[in-house]
Amino acid sequence: MVETFSGIRIPANKPVVGENVFTQACGVHADGDNKDKLYYNDLLPERFGRVRKYALGKTSGKSNIAKNLEELGIQLDSEAMQQVTRRIIELGDRKENVTVEDLPYIISDVLQNEGISQYIKIRNYSLNVAEGLKSSATLSIEINGKCYEDTAAGDGQYDAFMNALQKIYEPLNKKLPKLTDYIVTIPPGGRTDALVETVITWQTAEGNEFKTRGLEPDQTVSAIKATVKMLNIIEEFGEQIK
Repeated sequence: MVETFSGIRIPANKPVVGENVFTQACGVHADGDNKDKLYYNDLLPERFGRVRKYALGKTSGKSNIAKNLEELGIQLDSEAMQQVTRRIIELGDRKENVTVEDLPYIISDVLQNEGISQYIKIRNYSLNVAEGLKSSATLSIEINGKCYEDTAAGDGQYDAFMNALQKIYEPLNKKLPKLTDYIVTIPPGGRTDALVETVITWQTAEGNEFKTRGLEPDQTVSAIKATVKMLNIIEEFGEQIK
């Protein structure tokens, strides 16, 4: 509430209310939680309406990953778990952020199978911006093997893209989650061609939130990549995230 009214973001490491305060980064700690809360302490996240989370990165162990897979309702055998663990540690060594929403894509990539189907693909899109005129977007999208196309205007290229997507989804009786937060990060001292990371927070009709991430030199394309991830997560794991 303070963040909303002040317009100042609360640091991720802020005691009690910071996003990362109740996040376990070390695989040993996650393993302890699996063993009758071996690392139990009185400062429980539930006291503050929070939940324990388990970070994914270079210090991750199989227990961290298993905890996040439980959240998605995914089970892996021992060999597959080892492969996914190695890949996540590799991404962490390159200082890339790995989120629970990235896990299905990492699993699909590492195991080179169809575990996570690409139900929805962007076939083509055109974005236009002109002085004194609203931005416009024409979108061609493939949903479960069938192609749809529509055009819409908006306050900016990404807004126009989302409006075109909404026009396609409404006749199909498909609901899009609400966009509740949109963060763009550019590396300090980044050049004009620097990679842009876009992290979008979505909220389902039931009030549950999840995040998706896109990475591209173009900010709008980065946001579109994050949006396509959201569409496939909703299609594949809609029941779990509700």
